[in-house]
Amino acid sequence: MFTEGNYVKKLESNGIITTLFSTNDNINCIYSSRITGDILLGLYNTVLYTSKVTRYDKTGQKILDIEEDNQGVKLYDWPSYITENRNGDIWTSDTVKVVVVNKSGKHRFNYIGHPSHYFNPKGICTDILGHVLVCDCSPSDAGVHLLDQDGRFLSLLLTKEHNVHRPQTMCVDDKHNLYLGQSFITIIRVYKYLHVSEK
Repeated sequence: MFTEGNYVKKLESNGIITTLFSTNDNINCIYSSRITGDILLGLYNTVLYTSKVTRYDKTGQKILDIEEDNQGVKLYDWPSYITENRNGDIWTSDTVKVVVVNKSGKHRFNYIGHPSHYFNPKGICTDILGHVLVCDCSPSDAGVHLLDQDGRFLSLLLTKEHNVHRPQTMCVDDKHNLYLGQSFITIIRVYKYLHVSEK
C-alpha cells in the first residue's frame, strides 16, 4: 500500500498498481494491517484544521473514525506515523507524543518519552513479541525507544553512541532485524536488536 495525493493505491507483486479509494482529507500516514487486512490512515483536514485516524477495510469501505477521547478532547494534532500492535492497539506518532487507542478507538494512554527531555516521535513499529519501537528525532536526544505493549519504557535501543542521528523511520522483520532510515542520510542501516532463543 502507498499513497499518492489523496489516493490510496496498492502495488501488486507483478508491478500492477491499483487505486483502492480516495479521501477528502490530506493523508499524512498509512498502515496496512497484517492482522485484519484493514488500512489505517492518519488524516488532516485543511479546511477544519482537524486531524484523525480512520480505519478502512481492504476494499476501501470506512469502518471507524478516531478523533476524540471519552471527554471529547481531540486526540491528534498531526498524525505522522502509524502502526498496529498484535493486541489490536493503534499507535500513532503525533508531534510531541505517541497516542495509543484500542481497536475500537477508545483512548488508552499517551507516551511522552522521558519527561525531562524534548520528545519528537517519528517512525513507529511493532515486533512479533508485542514490543513497540519509536524513533525519537529530537536533536539532542535522538534514538530508538523500546516499549512494552502498555507503553512502559524498556530500554533505549539506539543512540548517538551507535552513530544514530535524527532517526526518521524504521521497520523490523520476523528475525528481529531493525531497518532504520535517518534524516539527511541516504542509506538504510540494519541492526540486530533482539536475540530470541529458538526452541
